[in-house]
Amino acid sequence: MKVFKYIVLPVIAAAAVWFGAPYAAEFLQPDTSAQAPSEAPTDEPAEQPSEAEGETPSEPGDVPASGTPEEAPPSDEPAEEAPAAEEPQEPASPFTEEAKAAILFVNKEHPLDAKYKPDDLVVPDVKFSFDGDNPKKQLQRVAAEALEALFAQAEEDGIELRAVSGYRSYATQKAIFERNASIKGEEEANRTSAYPGQSEHQTGLAMDVSAASVNYALEEAFGETVEGIWLAENAASHGFIIRYPKDKEDVTGYKYEPWHLRYVGVDIAEFVTEQGLTLEEFLEE
Repeated sequence: MKVFKYIVLPVIAAAAVWFGAPYAAEFLQPDTSAQAPSEAPTDEPAEQPSEAEGETPSEPGDVPASGTPEEAPPSDEPAEEAPAAEEPQEPASPFTEEAKAAILFVNKEHPLDAKYKPDDLVVPDVKFSFDGDNPKKQLQRVAAEALEALFAQAEEDGIELRAVSGYRSYATQKAIFERNASIKGEEEANRTSAYPGQSEHQTGLAMDVSAASVNYALEEAFGETVEGIWLAENAASHGFIIRYPKDKEDVTGYKYEPWHLRYVGVDIAEFVTEQGLTLEEFLEE
């Protein structure tokens, strides 16, 4: 031990001076290799950060940290198509076919037999535009009672109406049409007047209504009067429709007749009026 102290250490010190301090310092550095082994070089590429900060790319089939499975790899099988959305449909009529079939329907394609005549014709208790007895004052009882209620409401509202023409027999309608045809020609007459058998008046469910403001005439101007406007707004609540509305000649076959009321019952009258339908359109729904 003394030999190391007095001989070896002086030699090392001299070497440090001669060869330089760095080598001496390295020589005197304690050996730490046993304490922390150096990392062996590797051929593996350094791990690169993923595009999303703090995440690493997942292999197919891996489950992310959130626990939600990733999308399955593309498949050759065609994707299941979603069911096509149903197209919106117009609301169906609330009336059954039986209810529609119960309506006595008359037009140019659906004539009445020449012998048809209702068996319950009565004269409604309303004001007429003429005096005396006449079959055209008559209506079927259900329509007569409805007309009485309609005229009573009109009077309460300060509206004065007059009944002009109700029931007409086949023979009466034949005489009326022939007279009109002789004046206007047959084709033009048929726009405002029905052939015998094709008139709603023969049903006993139709009544022409007018007012003093147009001298009780049956003309389009009545629709613009206070009485005509009131009638169009209130007829349905008593079971009547304006049978031949404006701009519907291509459907009904007749020109606009704001005076011509047809009884069909309150429910159907209100539906037809609210929907802006003709009787033809209602029955075809």
